[in-house]
Amino acid sequence: MVRSKRMILIGSSGQNTGKTTLVKAFIKVWKGRFPIAVLKITSIAEAGVLCCRGGCGCGACGNLGNLPFILAEERGEAPEKDTGALLDAGADHVFWLRSLYSALAEGYSAFLEKIPKDALIFCESNSLREVVHPGCFIMLINSAHPAMKPTAARVLALADMVVQNTRRPEDLERIVLRIQVKHDPAGDLRVSLGC
Repeated sequence: MVRSKRMILIGSSGQNTGKTTLVKAFIKVWKGRFPIAVLKITSIAEAGVLCCRGGCGCGACGNLGNLPFILAEERGEAPEKDTGALLDAGADHVFWLRSLYSALAEGYSAFLEKIPKDALIFCESNSLREVVHPGCFIMLINSAHPAMKPTAARVLALADMVVQNTRRPEDLERIVLRIQVKHDPAGDLRVSLGC
């Protein structure tokens, strides 16, 4: 397991739990203090399959070819996408990692090579928690949709914080204020959960 002390990892029970909204709230607080890198992950069980959500989806599941992962830096060409919104919020770098489950650690290592060594990292993924131990892992639960994705169920017990329904500004502020980001005695950036 890779240790990534400078990462805030955000998982979720399903879609539309407010992951990107929470990352934008964090960026608002921390931009200007540290370089900010965001990683969005699409985990794929096997190459060449159709979308796990049915239909064509985003195309990530079927376009890896023979590669274990594809890592692309998003430049904001599609501002309506989450990645464009994250750049508009102030992120310095936003990457999209499309990866086989078996190559997540390798894909994450490739991401680390492309960002500044002192960047604060935000990542939206359940699956990455199985190969990376972040500074803080937040699991978002949408109580209106009680069914939990299998990837979320596998890592729920590893969450440092479990939060339901994060749509209200005061909920976001409460979460953001609990996270501490500072340099440790060795000068490395470290994320931790405060009281």
